Amino acid sequence: MAMKLCRHADSCKPHDQTQRQLVRTKFRWSIWRRGGRIGALAAAVIICISPAMAQTSVPSSAALLQLARGVFKPLPTNIATAQHPITPQLVELGDDLYWDTRLSADGSVSCARCHQPSLYGSDGLPKSVGVDGKRNQRRAPTVLNAALEFRVLWLGQRKDVEGQAMRAFLGDTSFGNPSYAAVIARIDAIPGYRPLFRRAFPGQPNPVKPENLGRAIGAYERTLVTPAPFDRFLNGDIDALTPEQRTGLWTFVETGCASCHNGVGVGGNSFRKFGVVEAYWKATGSKEIDQGRYAVTHDPSDMYVFKVPMLRNVAMIPPYFHDGSVATLPQAVRVMARVQLGKRLSATQVRAIVSFLDSLTGPLPADFVASPVLPVGPYSVEH
Repeated sequence: MAMKLCRHADSCKPHDQTQRQLVRTKFRWSIWRRGGRIGALAAAVIICISPAMAQTSVPSSAALLQLARGVFKPLPTNIATAQHPITPQLVELGDDLYWDTRLSADGSVSCARCHQPSLYGSDGLPKSVGVDGKRNQRRAPTVLNAALEFRVLWLGQRKDVEGQAMRAFLGDTSFGNPSYAAVIARIDAIPGYRPLFRRAFPGQPNPVKPENLGRAIGAYERTLVTPAPFDRFLNGDIDALTPEQRTGLWTFVETGCASCHNGVGVGGNSFRKFGVVEAYWKATGSKEIDQGRYAVTHDPSDMYVFKVPMLRNVAMIPPYFHDGSVATLPQAVRVMARVQLGKRLSATQVRAIVSFLDSLTGPLPADFVASPVLPVGPYSVEH
């Protein structure tokens, strides 16, 4: 069997069915920029497979590893960048801010409310809840590995986790503060925070400011990395995946899932219309139809377009999709194959893909499992 990279499914023909069972497959990705948008698109993402090879056995482990390394990448130790470095002092402050409900308008909300360790960095709700029980428009994505994604939130409204952390302090569906001045007043009412800010931002005469809230929480979130069995596989440990998981990996790629779910996050690096082949709500049973990025850009081409979700730890964060409309991972896999690829998967294919997705679950970071002892001091700001 030979596979080739092609632009059009209808014109794709296997080159030489007498070649070895599997040949090297390479994905070439192009970056496009238009109207201020950045998206990682596959220049030619359809893998053409000869009829003789379809639905047959998985390639050899060595060949499968070679294929996987061309599509995916293992997780780094942390997600620091030149623009967003990590220091122990920043992480310590960010850890405290992440857990502190005293910084919300009603004293009940922290980052951890919607991104709980016990629920793998999500909250298990179809739509997350902010101050005074006000419901968000969409489901809270996991915070684990989130700094890998090229944009933050379902519609990509935020550039990075720092921007999202900073903005979350405002708004009725999150912390509910009317202004950043109100947030700073709450921090200033807790003297224990002052030395933490000074250590995290040395040399700044007044480090308690909104952008530093985002920088500190972002630094903490950039440490929330969850290496999984799949990373060990990518690093050369063939036995890190069970035979069923290796079958699932091959099925995942062969089916076409990897055309959007690729890279280090197995997704999270592009925008895509949800419902390429048919309207997504017909398959999900969604009660409300979300217009997607159109609500942000007002560009008709962005109707029903969402950020492709990262699949790291996906088995641990039901319900699924932006509205939590699908309860189980097997059903989510069926929905995606149907509405994105126009395929109806067999029960065997679904089981294999779900088994592979299980290999993307890694242990929780130690600093995320337990909440820290928060800074103490007088707290006189009324809620």
